[in-house]
Amino acid sequence: MPENQYTDPFEDRFAAALRDTGHSFRADDPAALAGRGEVRGRRKQLLRRTAVLGGMTGVALVGVGATLLLPADVHGPRRTSAAAGPAATASPSAASPSPAGTFTGDDMLRSLKELLPQGTFSEEQAQGTGATTPPYARLVFDDGAGAAALGLSVDRTDPGGEQAAQWTTCPDKSIVSYDDCTSATQPDGSRLMLLRGYEYPDRRVDTRWWNAELVTPDGVHVTLSEWNAPAQKDAPVSRPQPPLSVEQLKEVVTADVWRRVAAAMPRSPEPSVTGEAPLEGRPSGAIAKTLMGLLPENVKVTGRSGPGGDYAYLVVDDGKGGSLVQINVQPGMSDVAGDLFRDAEKLADGTLVTTRKSPGEKAGKDVVMWTADTLRPDGLRVVVSAFNTPAQNEDATRDAPALTLAQLREIALSTVWDAGA
Repeated sequence: MPENQYTDPFEDRFAAALRDTGHSFRADDPAALAGRGEVRGRRKQLLRRTAVLGGMTGVALVGVGATLLLPADVHGPRRTSAAAGPAATASPSAASPSPAGTFTGDDMLRSLKELLPQGTFSEEQAQGTGATTPPYARLVFDDGAGAAALGLSVDRTDPGGEQAAQWTTCPDKSIVSYDDCTSATQPDGSRLMLLRGYEYPDRRVDTRWWNAELVTPDGVHVTLSEWNAPAQKDAPVSRPQPPLSVEQLKEVVTADVWRRVAAAMPRSPEPSVTGEAPLEGRPSGAIAKTLMGLLPENVKVTGRSGPGGDYAYLVVDDGKGGSLVQINVQPGMSDVAGDLFRDAEKLADGTLVTTRKSPGEKAGKDVVMWTADTLRPDGLRVVVSAFNTPAQNEDATRDAPALTLAQLREIALSTVWDAGA
């Protein structure tokens, strides 16, 4: 059976994500906080697109049920109201940058609006290339069929790096619920992903989220997102679908103007040789491979994650049906000890260990999640969970996960994680 390829993200969306905001407070429900934390890695891909329009909602939550983590390279200020802009017609050209060779916020908005169909605009907000964080434009667009939130951001990335692979690879449907997704190399060598999905994976409301991600051969990264509501969250659905078709999403995100925007962005300073090194996860492919080596002999791997950050997953089968197994290997997590390991067992070497059985975190019926969570004295957190279904957003397919709590504990405590996955 071919391996599933999953990069999410969803759900962080990236190696550059900041530490969980929840780390700084005491949780009334440690188990719930732990559940949110252990899936942080696979959400990283979703987090950046949430930040594109995060300021329009005033709600810092990701649609998959976790506290929002804003990546260091994304700017998401609070909403400010603005007067509606004039109607615009589609045009292959876009606004020229300001005389100083930069793009202002007005330039960003004008460039975006010239690429959209005829309609009206409101709730406009933008940032140009003169800031220390990436430029973006966001607005509410109405083509006569209903108001829709829409946002675009431009950044740079390593085109051959892991983040670029995450952004331009379709997520695995066993983790993320969506209608369709395509990922392809364009004639100029750019990678483009077009996804039509939902703001809430459990579809508790019918807010649709359609997304385009482009990474060019020279490292320009353009993100475009749209919703069928005037805000990505907490706003009534205003139309059956977002306003732009997949073809229109592609036309906007691939417009040459965004390359000129990226060229006008200030270059990031070279990292200091004496500065503190950033915390980095381990390659997801290596994590998945290491996890495979720790499985009991009676289980067969039928699916696995692709490139990613500090998260990986396998789908295993012990002869009784598929069972999802996920793992996070996260350095620098000492600050969660007080919230997640209050009543944990403490081993002789100082490692904290806790196990639990809880309901599944998504909408699948009768899904259970068994978890072993560990925290080494050096701050390395290894948390492993198993489910009684091969896909969390689907109903349970077996009575219990394929791995027992004892087996999950043994995997999480393995010394291979200390040596590096």
